[in-house]
Amino acid sequence: MDDFKERILEVCNKSTKDTMMETLEIEYTDVGEDFLIGKMPVSSKVHQPNGVLHGGAMVALAESVGSMASYIFLDGENFVVRGIEISANHVKSIGTGEVFAKAIVIHKGRTTQLWDIKITDAKDNLISVCKLTTIALPKK
Repeated sequence: MDDFKERILEVCNKSTKDTMMETLEIEYTDVGEDFLIGKMPVSSKVHQPNGVLHGGAMVALAESVGSMASYIFLDGENFVVRGIEISANHVKSIGTGEVFAKAIVIHKGRTTQLWDIKITDAKDNLISVCKLTTIALPKK
């Protein structure tokens, strides 16, 4: 991995300290020109009562990766990013292992951004499909 990618991932991962992302053990693992990938372990910590990954944890992963992608692809020095809408379709359950969220930009406007986020397991099986809309607000 080149130095630029490593620096971006380092910034992303340092930003999770003392946040929900740290609690969920979300780690940013890869970045490209139009995408960001994060992973999250699947354990009892993120299960629903019947022993599979909770849909809310998947949505938290998707919003975390999509919002961070908005931040790194915009001018983070002068803007803050907020999620304004997220939708999710959960298509398969998973009880153990890891899930990976890949956020790919669909629309990158000056104010709003639209992200397609697919969550897969280690074998690249589709677990959930999410769509996130973010807004960039000027810092005060």
